[in-house]
Amino acid sequence: MVSSKIEICEVGPRDGLQSEPRIWSVEERVELIDRLSSTGVPRIEAVSFVNPKRVPQMASAETVMAKIKRRSGVSFAGLALNARGAERAIEAGVDEVRYVVVSSETFNQRNQGATIDESLAGFSQIADKVTNAGLKLSATVAAAFGCPFEGKVEPPQVARIAKQLVDGGCVEIGMADTIGSGVPTQVTEILGLVRDTVGSDIGLGFHLHNTRNTGFANAAAAANEGVLFLDASVGGLGGCPFAPKATGNIATEDLCFMLRNMGFETGIDINAYVETANWAEGFFEVPLPGQIMKAGLFPETAAV
Repeated sequence: MVSSKIEICEVGPRDGLQSEPRIWSVEERVELIDRLSSTGVPRIEAVSFVNPKRVPQMASAETVMAKIKRRSGVSFAGLALNARGAERAIEAGVDEVRYVVVSSETFNQRNQGATIDESLAGFSQIADKVTNAGLKLSATVAAAFGCPFEGKVEPPQVARIAKQLVDGGCVEIGMADTIGSGVPTQVTEILGLVRDTVGSDIGLGFHLHNTRNTGFANAAAAANEGVLFLDASVGGLGGCPFAPKATGNIATEDLCFMLRNMGFETGIDINAYVETANWAEGFFEVPLPGQIMKAGLFPETAAV
C-alpha cells in the first residue's frame, strides 16, 4: 500500500554547500538552516563531521549545531564517516547520525579513503555508540546506480551492502544516485531488491541528483513505489566534490511541487521554501538550478 505522505530530508546545508567553492561562514550556514527549519520540512541534514582539511566547507560543525534554532518537529542529522566523526556528532547533539558506504571500491576509496569492507567495519564501530546515545542511525549506499570510475553498479551489490548495514544496526537506508546516472526502471529494480533483502521494517528512500535530467522522473517513480523519504536540496544546490561532473541535487521546492500535484503530502510550505531558495541564490554569481523559484506554482499562477 503506497502511503500518501513522503518525508523530505533537506540536504542543502551539507551536501548542497560541500562542493561549492565559496565557503559559507558559520553565521550564514546557521541562517540557512534556521530559514529551512521554519518551512515545515521535518528533517535537515545540517552538518558533516568530516576532516575540514578534506572538506573545508563543513568545518565548525559543532558551532553550527550549537547556534541553530532547535524547532519542535524538526530532526537534525549529521554525516559521519568514522568513529571520531560519530563521537563528534553525538557530542554536538544531533538527532540522527548518517553514515555512507559507496557501492564501488574505487569511488569508496576516493570518497572515504577506505575499502568497502573497511567502511562496513567502521560502521560496526559506531553503531553501538549511536544507538546507546539514543540517536537514530541511518546510512546511505552511495553511487547505487553507477560509478564514475567503474561504470554500472549491479543492484545485488547495493542490496548486499544495505543488508550488512541493517544487520549492523541501521534503521533506515538511502540509496544515492551520486552521479545522476539512474533512470526510473532502475529505481524500481533497486528498491524492490533492497526491500526484499532487508525486510519491510526498514525505512527506505533515495538521494537523487539531476545531473542528466532524470532526477525528478526517478523521484516520481520512487514515490509511486512507496518510499519512506526522499533527499533534496534547496534551490538544487550541490553535488559531490569527489565525483567528476556530479552536478546538483534535485531542488526541494520543485520536488514538493511535483509530489503535491501528484497527491502526496509533505507538510512543507512551498512558498516559504521558494523564499529561502531566492535568499540563498543571492550568495552565488549564477542562478540556482531550481525551476519553481523562477516559474511559480501551478495552478496558483493561472489566476494571475
